[in-house]
Amino acid sequence: QVQLVESGGGLVQAGGSLRLSCAASGSIFSINAMGWYRQAPGKQRELVAAITSGGTTNYADSVKGRFTISRDNAKNPVYLQMNSLKPEDTAVYYCNAQDDLHDYWGQGTQVTVSS
Repeated sequence: QVQLVESGGGLVQAGGSLRLSCAASGSIFSINAMGWYRQAPGKQRELVAAITSGGTTNYADSVKGRFTISRDNAKNPVYLQMNSLKPEDTAVYYCNAQDDLHDYWGQGTQVTVSS
């Protein structure tokens, strides 16, 4: 089992920045990849950015050049640096971790970008 705890959400004006953090505990040795997803009201949850245990990163087209996913050591914690935020980035952001069999999710953190 893996437990994930997010922090760092909040209210920011358009053009501003926020950094989200995700701390994993439990069987972190089994994690193959970690990432950030978001879900806006009335919309499906979507991938924002992901990083594999080997360091390969992947981003949604909508955030390329503005968001950066990173980590302090091999797997933990994982950060999402969000710059040049737009009102359409407003959503609940969820940390995700994957092992060979499971998807694990954090409780989510609200990000609100005002225009």
